[in-house]
Formats: sequence, C-alpha cells, structure tokens
Amino acid sequence: MGIFGIVTFTMLFVRLYTLQIGRHEELQQLAVKQQTRSTVVTASRGTIYDKNGNVLAISATAETVFVSPAEIAESEQDTAYIARGLSRILDVAEETILKKMEKTSSQYEVVKLRADQELADQVRLFVNGQIDDQGNEVPKDNQQRLHGVYLVTDSKRYYPYSTLAAQVIGFVGTDNTGLYGLESKYDDELTGTSGMVVTAKNAAGTDVLYQYEQYYDAENGNSLVLTLDTTVQYFLEKGIESMVAKFDAKNGATGIVMDVNTGGILAMASFPTYDLNNPSSVYDADLQATLEGLEGDAYLEALGAAQKKQWRNKAINDTYEPGSTFKILTLSTALQEGIVNKNTTFNCTGSIRVQGWNKPINCSKKAGHGTQSLMQATGNSCNPAFITMGLRIGNTTFYKYLKSFGLMEKTGLDNIGETTGIFADEKSFNSNVVSLASYAFGQTFNVTPIALITAQAACVNGGYLRTPYFVEQVLDSEGNVLYNHDSTPVRQVISEETSATVCEMLEYVVAEGTGKNGQVAGYRIGGKTGTADKTGDKNKDVVVSFVCFAPADDPQVMMLITMDSPSRTTGTYVSGGQMVAPTSSSIMSEILPWLGINPDYSAEEMVGSDTTVPNVVGSTLDQAKEKLAGFHIKTVGNGETVTDQTPVGGAIVPGNATVILYLGAEKPTDQSTVPSVVGKTAEQANAALANAGLIVKVTGATSSSSGNVFAISQSVAAGTEVEAGTVVTVQLGDNSVLD
Repeated sequence: MGIFGIVTFTMLFVRLYTLQIGRHEELQQLAVKQQTRSTVVTASRGTIYDKNGNVLAISATAETVFVSPAEIAESEQDTAYIARGLSRILDVAEETILKKMEKTSSQYEVVKLRADQELADQVRLFVNGQIDDQGNEVPKDNQQRLHGVYLVTDSKRYYPYSTLAAQVIGFVGTDNTGLYGLESKYDDELTGTSGMVVTAKNAAGTDVLYQYEQYYDAENGNSLVLTLDTTVQYFLEKGIESMVAKFDAKNGATGIVMDVNTGGILAMASFPTYDLNNPSSVYDADLQATLEGLEGDAYLEALGAAQKKQWRNKAINDTYEPGSTFKILTLSTALQEGIVNKNTTFNCTGSIRVQGWNKPINCSKKAGHGTQSLMQATGNSCNPAFITMGLRIGNTTFYKYLKSFGLMEKTGLDNIGETTGIFADEKSFNSNVVSLASYAFGQTFNVTPIALITAQAACVNGGYLRTPYFVEQVLDSEGNVLYNHDSTPVRQVISEETSATVCEMLEYVVAEGTGKNGQVAGYRIGGKTGTADKTGDKNKDVVVSFVCFAPADDPQVMMLITMDSPSRTTGTYVSGGQMVAPTSSSIMSEILPWLGINPDYSAEEMVGSDTTVPNVVGSTLDQAKEKLAGFHIKTVGNGETVTDQTPVGGAIVPGNATVILYLGAEKPTDQSTVPSVVGKTAEQANAALANAGLIVKVTGATSSSSGNVFAISQSVAAGTEVEAGTVVTVQLGDNSVLD
C-alpha cells in the first residue's frame, strides 16, 4: 500500500505539475477564450488636411455588424428571420447571411463592415425586438431580444471632396489600411493603435451582462497637414479636364503646381480620375466604354485594367519625352558653363547636321530663323541653336548636369510609386554625339513630370534644387506638432546670376516667342512650350506641354502641364503653344490672385481689369455717369432718373464694359443667344457679343508682334441662352505659334 501510494502520488504530482506549471499559459489562454468574448475596437484614422485646414480625408464613427453562429444555434434562434431582417437593413443578400450562420462552431462572422450610423441604429432596433424583419414596429409586450447579433464601434473613411486630388490622396481598403497615395505612404502615421472590449460569456457562449467587461482604449492615428491647396487643385483639375475633352487626348493629361522656393506641391492632377469614396467604380466615360459588352473573366480583366489606369498618378508613375520644355536645362547649363551669353548669336538655316547621323535634324521653322540672338533663339525654340549649345557643352559636362539636376534618381517625393527617368548610361552617352544633340532639345530620353518640374524650378529660383513634398506637418490627436518639413536645398546647381538670366530669357518666350499664348494680363509670366515625338511610336503620337512660372522677375509658383496624344482632327495645330499654353493662361489667371500674388496692370490693361458695377438705379443720369466713371454708358429712354440697369449693381465685369441705363424705359426680359466668336479678332468678338447684349472679357495673348491673335475659345458655348449682360470670357491666342 505504501509503494502504491508513492507511485500514485508521483503520477498525480507529475500530471498536476504539467497542467499547472508546464501548460499554465496555454490552459489559461484556453480558459480565457472559453469564458470571454474579445472584440477589436478600431482606432480612428488620422485626418488629412490641405494647407488651409480644409479636410481632404476623415474617419467618422461607424459600426460593424457581426453574428455569432454558435450562439444563434445554442439559443435556437430563427436563422431565416434574422437573415431577412439584416438583409433588408444592410442590403446584404439573405443567402450570404444564412451561409455565415451555418458555421455553428464560429463565434464571429462579419455581416457588414462599417455600416453608417443610420443603418446601425436600425440593426439595433431589430436586435432589441423593437422592429420585426419587415421593419414594422413591434408592441412593447411582444418584444424579444435576438441573441447572437452584435454591433461593435468602428470607423469609416470619408473624402469630402470626392474626386479632388484623388491620385495624390489615395484610399483605404476594407481593413482601413492605406492602399494608394498618401493614405498608403503615411499609413503607419495615420493608422493609430486599435483597442479591445473583453466581455464575460457563459458556457452557452451568451454574454453575461454586468459580470465582467473591460475596455482598452484605442489610440487614434496622427493627422497630416499637406502643402496642397484645394482651390488651386480645383483650378488645375478644371482646366486640364476641359483641355483633355477639347483636344480628345487619347492618354489623358497631368499637371503639377509647385512652390519654387520650398518644393511644396500646391496641386497635382492626373486624368482620367476617380471618386475616392467609391474607388472600385470606373469613373471616366472612356474607360467605362472599354467594359461594354464584356462578361466573365474578360470583364474582370478589363475592369482591373481600367481601375489601375484611373488610380495611376501620371505625374510620378509615368515617364515621357519632354521635348522643348527641357531646353530650359540646356540653356541653364550653357550659361553656367560660360558657353553662351546674352550677346551670343546663332544662324539657323532650318536644319542642322550632326556627326554620326545621316539625316539633318530640322527646326520647327523649315525656312530657318536666320541670324538670332540667344534670347531670340530661346523665344523661337530653335532646335539647331540648342543642338549647337549642347555640342559646345560636351558630353561629359552635359551628363554631369543631368545628374546635378537630380534627373538620374528619384526626387524623394513623399508618395508611392515614383519611378525614375530613362537615360543612356554614362559610358555610352559620352561616346555618342548624336545622343548629346538629341538630349539638348529634349528627345530620345524619358523623365517623370515631377522630376522635370523639380529641375526646372532650380533653374528659376536662384539655382537651388529642392526635394518636392506633400506633407508640411504631422499632428497628434491633440493637435500637437510632431513633425515639420525642412525645405533645406539639396544643392545649388547654377548661380543666382545664371538663374536671373534664365528667367529673363523665359519671360521673352511668353512675351514674344512660342509661349505667347500663355500670357496673363497683369502678370509677368515666364515659360517654355514643348511638343515631343514619341520615339518609335507607329501612330506618330506626340506629347504636348507647357511650363510656366510667375512673377518672372521674382518666381513664386511654377506649373507644368502635359497632354498625351491629342487628336489631330480638332482643327488646332498640334503643339504645346497652341493647345496647352492657352489652358495654362486660364489656370494661372485664377491661381495667382488666389495665392495673393497681385497683378501689376499696365495703363491699357487697367482699363480692362475686372471691377464691380455700382448700383445707380434711382440716380439721375448725371449722378449715374459720375458713379460709372471709366465704363462705357448706353442709355435707353428719355426719363430723368435711372429705373433699371444692365449689368445689375454688384456684378463683376471688365472695367471697359458697357453699362446700359434704362431711363423710364422697360428693361427687356428676353434671353440673349451667345454667338460663336472662335476665330474672330478681339474687336470682332467684342462687337458680336455686344450686339447680342453680352459683355466680353478678354484673356490670353492680348499682345503679339505677329498680328495673328484670334479667339480660340469662349467660356459660354455658342447657341446658349443667357441673361442679357452676362460676361463671356474669350481666350485669345496666336495661331502662328508652332512649338
């Protein structure tokens, strides 16, 4: 008996030691799992603000609805009844809910992720038995609470501006993890730390009310303050969207607005675009057309391709041959190296031959520009002149500046998917004169738009290369600043003196050269046009572009717009000067005043600047004329006082507009039909609109030495019925521009 007792005690001791000591952690976790239910409380994702405090992305409270099939089975609930009720409220198929409830060993099956508060409240009424599966109110005496249906606090991402800056901001997935754009790049900062609710449950898996519950707070994510300006972004997107539609650009367009003195991105847009609140839906009409008639795998494949195309940020994900906009860098290099100066001259015969290439390289003007100064050559965008500059610089030095301008590597922009340009390797470039010649005028290599504008900004801001960026500050949930961007330059590439000369040359391009369609009344604009062939493209498609900055004598803001493969059948000569520069003019005329960069009108421009029409109704004619000094005045009727006027008091019109005063006569109520003025001179357009009872506002190339300035677009379509006195903006352009 003693031996038996010792053996038995030893076996019990070993077993108890194993259970209580050896497997203590394991068994304790199993006990906790059986006795408690833990539910994750999602942390609220940080907010994304623009530079002015406007909310671009925000997380709002939502509730995730889930079922416990094990508890439903244990309590013998009517699964069909539950499925009908939840299906009606949450718009989830009954069959889907029933299949989830068949998993009777499961305690957690999600029915609806992040339901809006209104839907969650309806589910709560259903769970509490206050409404039935059809939504009818249940008498209080008959109300029975459902078991196994739960709601847990969650958060849902909202984008108040919908499509605005979609490719920059990006979106989150079903698990609230950033998938694209800044949402992905700064996911760790924005996410925060999830919390948890732990609740006691009985052997049947039912929550034991008031027995035990512990709440672990979630820590909300940090917020971002961007350099983006929603108003500038809107102006940019509006202009690009109109341009793409007008010229039927096959591969869309992209645009960037940058603060040249910090590298901060004020706006960045790509077309086609999409709705951030519903990123899986194809937003663009042309992309939707690619899905028509497809089914099954073919549809899914086409849908995936369309989605990726609309999500793609062309400004940083794609490369292109820049063409003549790259000549800014060639000019800067030649000036910095002392190869050329303001007194240098070039003789253009219409083409130039380069050793190693069996065909002449042509200029845009086939007859040639003749003898021209450096400024004139830049204004004419003369290929032979820039090839000559490139050859004088030499392969080794030219390649050194490509590196110094940051073109051989990523810019370091704080967003995802940035790619690098495509260049010849240094050894092969240095042994190839033809490559040097073609690089000098922007062909046979590729850059990203962001890399190009970053380098171009260095050419006009005093020579300083800066890292472009989106995030100015990171804030914690209390609003405390955790991070401030440092805009220290990467390096100085050219001298401030060289940069000033480049600005002077580029201002001439817009004043008298190929960029004159980029003029903006009241502002000194510098810029450069570009029309680049796609090397090896069988369709002979081109990329047209325009880069501009203002004020030309003290650069603050720069904008680069590129359009890929515009149609040749629109009636407009395919070039950056004809297609993109007018759009840039329109956008800059809105951006610059908004940014607080005040115009400096000449006396002639001052007459046509916008002003507010005084209200003179009830005044005598003499009093009205005194108040309307500067306006043209037309009277109707013979009364002593003004009984009505067109435009009405408070309307904003050009200062040289005609104001019609009705002296006792009745003001006509008939609508005016807008005439077509495209192709007319400014005087002809003004006369046609005035005869229709409308007011003209002129923008664009208001001055040109060529004498070829005509209306190229109008803000209100011909044939539209509008009120008399409506202002119609007419964009003027020089149709002699070829580059």
